[in-house]
Amino acid sequence: MGVNGRGTVLARGFARTTHAEVAYVCDVDSLVLAKGVSAVSGVQGKAPKGLADFRKALEDKDVDALVIAAPDHWHTPAALLALQAGKHVYLEKPCGHNPREGELLVEAQRKHRRVVQMGTQQRSAPRSIDIVQAIKEGAIGEPYLARAWYANTRGPIGRGKAVSVPANLDYELWQGPAPHTPYRDNVIHYNWHWFRRWGTGEICNNGTHEIDVARWALGVSYPTRVTSVGGRYHFADDWEFPDTQESWFEFAGGKTIIWQGQSCNGLTTYGRARGTAILGTAGSVVLDRDGYTLYDLKEKVVKSSLAARAGDGLNTGADDDMTALHIDNFVAAIRTGAALRQPIEEGATSVLLCHLGNIAQWTGRALRTDPQSGRIEGDDQAMGYWQREYAPGWAPAV
Repeated sequence: MGVNGRGTVLARGFARTTHAEVAYVCDVDSLVLAKGVSAVSGVQGKAPKGLADFRKALEDKDVDALVIAAPDHWHTPAALLALQAGKHVYLEKPCGHNPREGELLVEAQRKHRRVVQMGTQQRSAPRSIDIVQAIKEGAIGEPYLARAWYANTRGPIGRGKAVSVPANLDYELWQGPAPHTPYRDNVIHYNWHWFRRWGTGEICNNGTHEIDVARWALGVSYPTRVTSVGGRYHFADDWEFPDTQESWFEFAGGKTIIWQGQSCNGLTTYGRARGTAILGTAGSVVLDRDGYTLYDLKEKVVKSSLAARAGDGLNTGADDDMTALHIDNFVAAIRTGAALRQPIEEGATSVLLCHLGNIAQWTGRALRTDPQSGRIEGDDQAMGYWQREYAPGWAPAV
């Protein structure tokens, strides 16, 4: 579901996977849909059926799973419909548009007992698995701080104008669960990320990946305190999220995650456009999608395991080996009961941190949160961002 960018990578990935076949490709844009059908046909030698409305595919009893790569506002509503239809779900990050949607997903997975994997594919990267295990075994002593970052050089999105809907686009279905609004010319297909009606900003768009790695490496769950600073500094346009943001997540036991987001300035950290640095009492690790380097306290390299050829961390499609491994893991979980690398409980916890970063930014103050649930305590205004309004008839339910 949704094959304009990442979705085509996933569709081709599933088509290449042993024991899997892509039966349907679904997209509300007829031009994108045709390209998606062609892309899959070229891999599996058998053309999938093209559908504008993914719900028709859920009616097919032979369909085992729905793979969701549509815009963020569709993630949870589509996943819930799939679970209610008895399907398994592979869900791109972020798993929900707001914190409440993450709670609903976890409830629905437990109710319907289907396999739900979130697409933070670094959880399936062998080098990442190895070094996180080494950290847990004491390779850097007691880990206490993780710094996660993402740096890109995005341009402006301008001021949108109300124009006619393109003939190839079913805009009403594209909006789906989100409150409907007239079509504007600077939203579809990618810039919806930067509008709060549909998107979740850079912290959820890309920060989810590195914040998830940070939480994994530190062995933490929900925070106790969240703060955020930043703003839209580079351009005066319709972008509704910070293009520069620093969010802090403090946890019980003296551990902290710092997220540094740079949407419009590609200055790297440790020579990497994206990654995670984990500091411990006996050393440090710098980790990204290409591998890791382990240092002692004097910054001497103790061990390094990096891909022979560096990947492009800013590639929005990310057609890489770890994606293939993540898909393999999802298929194995359905067929054999293999343990998921990123079950929805874990995925939703990481995404909640990202939402809390946004809420702290919007309120301009520190949030106190329940370390058992992640819910905001003593701040009714901040909790007002916990869920959203939906288009009539589209409110998600378990």
